[in-house]
Amino acid sequence: MTEATDPALPPTVPEGIPLLERETPPAEDARPEVLIITGMSGAGRSRAAAVLEDLDWYVVDNLPPKMLLALSGMMTQADGGVRRLAAVVDVRSREFFSDLVQVLADLRTRQVDYRIMFLDAADEVLVRRFEQVRRPHPLQGDGRMLDGIAEERRLLDHLRSRADVVIDTSDLSVHDLARQVRDVVAGEAGDRRIRITTVSFGFKYGLPLDADHVVDVRFLSNPYWVTELRHLNGRDEPVRDYVLGLPGAEEFVERYVAAIEPVLQGYLTEQKPYVTIAVGCTGGKHRSVAISEAIATRLREGGQSVRTVHRDLGRE
Repeated sequence: MTEATDPALPPTVPEGIPLLERETPPAEDARPEVLIITGMSGAGRSRAAAVLEDLDWYVVDNLPPKMLLALSGMMTQADGGVRRLAAVVDVRSREFFSDLVQVLADLRTRQVDYRIMFLDAADEVLVRRFEQVRRPHPLQGDGRMLDGIAEERRLLDHLRSRADVVIDTSDLSVHDLARQVRDVVAGEAGDRRIRITTVSFGFKYGLPLDADHVVDVRFLSNPYWVTELRHLNGRDEPVRDYVLGLPGAEEFVERYVAAIEPVLQGYLTEQKPYVTIAVGCTGGKHRSVAISEAIATRLREGGQSVRTVHRDLGRE
């Protein structure tokens, strides 16, 4: 948890919790979305917010409820604007929290689409999480931790009853909670695509530090030794055609992409949204550039989101 009052969730496996069925993904001209994240301290609000931020939602933590009106009014459907806003609203805002009921009514009046996600957990689980991080409950004051939890439940009871989805995190690990949140909000395939970077590099300059997978294409003949290709690089058509025309080159690309596709799906399941595939040759100018571009093209054809980086072009 990144939130000061939300201890980490235990590494246990859930037994199946009902989820809110998401509506059909909004069209480009649909109204912006607002998701209000609230619930018990220690139940995982900050983890849920972090997942939404990874899904390109604009996330604001510990927001005074009245600020929701101003923020929702600033949302836009224009390219590059904020269309999906997630706001963590809870008892940390103290006296401002009492404004939330009226703010929700005002949002409806202004025809702002919003949903409420409520995070909850059993009292004994919340106590254990707070004890693990050695922090007091924000409402316990001079009393016991259970007093603070009971007071928070009283304040949040009406909000829980009108929530669109309630997630009980008592038996969820942080990864299980992330999957629950994704299932609630990620209706479009694009939301669930992993972000891939293919990086070409030269082994003589060292491996990329952020590489998740390293591909060595030095088994292919080096265009450097072809006089008319030496001054070009793998993005130039003559070099690309030469490299991909070598025996085994096209077959290697096809088999590599087929082999890595289940790996990418596994990364997505395990909440690893970014992956770097490093493709290396001797100098990072010819073979690695052409093959990394070919791998990226095949992945894009399969619906993946891929960008290419050629780290060592221009170093010679």
